Amino acid sequence: MTTIHQHLEQQARLRPGAPALSARDATLTYAQLWQGVRRAAARLAGLGVARHDRVAVFLEKRFETVEALWGTSVAGAVFVPVNPLLKGRQVAHVVRDSGARVLVTSPGRLSAVRDHLGDTALTTVLLVDPADGSVRDELPRLPGLTVQRWAGASDGTVPDDAVPDAEPVPADPAPSGPDTDIAAILYTSGSTGAPKGVVLSHRNLVVGATSVSGYLHNTADDVLLAVLPLSFDAGLSQLTTAFAVGAHAVLLDYLLPRNVTAACEKYGVTGITGVPPLWTQLAAVEWPSAARFALRYFANTGGHMSGALLRELRDLFPAAAPYLMYGLTESFRSTYLDPTQVDARPDSIGRAIPNAEVLVLRPDGTPCAPDEPGELVHRGSLVALGYWNDPERTAARFRPVPGYDEPWRAVPEPAVWSGDTVVRDAEGYLYFVGRADEMIKTSGYRVSPTEVEEAALATGLVREAVAVGVPDARLGQRIALAALAPEPVDTDRLLKEMRQTLPTFMLPAEVHVAAAFPRNPNGKLDRPAIRAGLVAEVAE
Repeated sequence: MTTIHQHLEQQARLRPGAPALSARDATLTYAQLWQGVRRAAARLAGLGVARHDRVAVFLEKRFETVEALWGTSVAGAVFVPVNPLLKGRQVAHVVRDSGARVLVTSPGRLSAVRDHLGDTALTTVLLVDPADGSVRDELPRLPGLTVQRWAGASDGTVPDDAVPDAEPVPADPAPSGPDTDIAAILYTSGSTGAPKGVVLSHRNLVVGATSVSGYLHNTADDVLLAVLPLSFDAGLSQLTTAFAVGAHAVLLDYLLPRNVTAACEKYGVTGITGVPPLWTQLAAVEWPSAARFALRYFANTGGHMSGALLRELRDLFPAAAPYLMYGLTESFRSTYLDPTQVDARPDSIGRAIPNAEVLVLRPDGTPCAPDEPGELVHRGSLVALGYWNDPERTAARFRPVPGYDEPWRAVPEPAVWSGDTVVRDAEGYLYFVGRADEMIKTSGYRVSPTEVEEAALATGLVREAVAVGVPDARLGQRIALAALAPEPVDTDRLLKEMRQTLPTFMLPAEVHVAAAFPRNPNGKLDRPAIRAGLVAEVAE
């Protein structure tokens, strides 16, 4: 396979009548989905979309969303999924920064962003009918933009001879291939500043789908719940891995935990990938027995899962294998812990996934000794092409590792330097310590916030916790803990129990109990916002 859409094309040929995608009580077979994708490609080609043009897709999870993304690939262009939780200015930044020519959205979403779309490269807006089935008689007018209905891509009004082949002829003679041919730009929230676009090649996505579906042992019998945003690499991966093996993917926009339990019961979901805040909520609700025992695996990404939460989930899903994963958008996935090792190493993020090489290096690029903290560096076919339109940040994050390149390479292979501190034990298993910019420096010690948070969660008195360093004239930084709990917390008791597992210098100097935590659009805890709030609260 050399392009992301070829997996889908192959499944449509081999398993045309098998369920491919479900959303809102409807299901498309692989043949139906592939036809919809090809018609979407024809619609885009008819608008003059050429190779490497960008197409932004700002929609909730629905059939048209997937058809637009994969249709963009068939047309030879680059898809830019926009998180449906973003607001007008954030959406406009993604559209403007990516240089998207076409925006696929719905009337309601367009009304929320239309006043922010000035000074973009957009030429056309394609409007998908609202999910409730209603259709507006008149299309909105936008200065300098053509607004058209999307319906022509799927209602049969596009003739079959307008549908392009799965391998469109390049619009330019420049040589390209799966290693360098751009498939997608995913925008990450980042810890500071505006979101940055990570450029992914077809090779990144194809190899990633093969690798992840391999170690998760996905087959055509699986039903995968796509509950994470498709603009998030782990969310998009639910579709790429499903299509790689002919599995059935179920689209779900997360609102309440019971929406997940209902979908799992209805479709017989066998695999879920989530982030820790999502798993915390799902562990706190009652699950139908059929849904509990149908689950073959649950996977965690996007942050450390506490030992207490892991135990809850293993009790809740007794037949499911737990997969603890680590990754970053710049390298798609990096590591996973084999379920057979969870009891022996519950705090480990495992080893490199297939087709990846993960190193632990000192600042000078030399390898760290066992148990010596160092930066996690990822090499291989999953390393992204860089940041869109940002050569300076690309050069800082994507650079070769001295002494690791093969002598036959004319150009050194770039690696992605994660900025995350890890340690590797004598048996090669990795343990996350923290981000370099999140490490707490107190009383001359470097303290991992993850270790403090784990100790707080292990008490069972809080559901979520974030540890940060706040300025202190005497200590350099002192440790502040933000805790989320459904009931009032006895902070004295909390600190007393944490003292059983932590040395004195790692104990929080103060505990702030919150009713809710801010989260970023991917559902992860918004640590920068929590940190800023704590620092401001302490300063008052």
